[in-house]
Amino acid sequence: MKKFFKMSLQYLLVLAVLMPCITFAFPQSSAVPGGIVLLPLDKNYKLNSARYRNKKIAVVKNTKNQFLLVGISLNTKPGTYYVDIKTQQGKSEKLAFNVKPKIYKAQYLTIKNKRKVNPYKDDMDRILSEKKRKTKAKKNWISQVTQANFTVPIEGRISSIFGLRRFFNEQSRRPHSGLDIAAPQGTPIKAIESGTVIESGDFFFSGNMVYLDHGQGLISLYAHMHTINVKFGDKIKKGQIIGTVGETGRVTGPHLHLAIIANQTLVDPLQFLPQLSEKAEEYYKIK
Repeated sequence: MKKFFKMSLQYLLVLAVLMPCITFAFPQSSAVPGGIVLLPLDKNYKLNSARYRNKKIAVVKNTKNQFLLVGISLNTKPGTYYVDIKTQQGKSEKLAFNVKPKIYKAQYLTIKNKRKVNPYKDDMDRILSEKKRKTKAKKNWISQVTQANFTVPIEGRISSIFGLRRFFNEQSRRPHSGLDIAAPQGTPIKAIESGTVIESGDFFFSGNMVYLDHGQGLISLYAHMHTINVKFGDKIKKGQIIGTVGETGRVTGPHLHLAIIANQTLVDPLQFLPQLSEKAEEYYKIK
């Protein structure tokens, strides 16, 4: 952590922001494709707004410091990138960070329902409509925030990790966008933090799914559920049961697919859930 602060201070220090802030146990900063980076803020800096690639980013804090939390997309190439910040006096500045390369492994899965791999023409209208709903949910922004000290949604074995290059029935598809935790059908799913339901329903690929907005572009989604116990607009408390584990959508068995969005970008949930580090290590050993 000390090493991280030393490196970050080479770019720019900023703190005491009048923007709304999220208080939580910090995730692990990892400036790689699909990761997140935490940029420290100087307490005397009067920040009005912060954007990365023209998308608003969250301001988060622990007990001592405040940071900008930047989600890095999987298709980001190694190099230097910038956060555009504006002061309350209207001055524009840039905060730099370096993205390092990361190679994600391949995963080959066999899907019995071939329609979920190669949809029929009649399915495409539904898929395109659902894509618009997902995009709208990812863009949601709530300035008023709650704490984001994320908790594990279910107990179970990690069956798949974020970023894997996926092949369904030997056909290449998009990389895995979340963390899969295997558990028996019907296992209760807990909200990882308090938030508002901004989307829910039955989706072609994701099955029964719920989006929870935790504020400032930090959003969690829960897919392949058996049952959904919440509805659009509901205010959810941390640890509240929002549904149960299922095997709806494109799956190979019952599990929870947990995804986390930061500044409209899907990022590695393990960086927000250090509690699962040991289980993640077990997964890597097996694979």
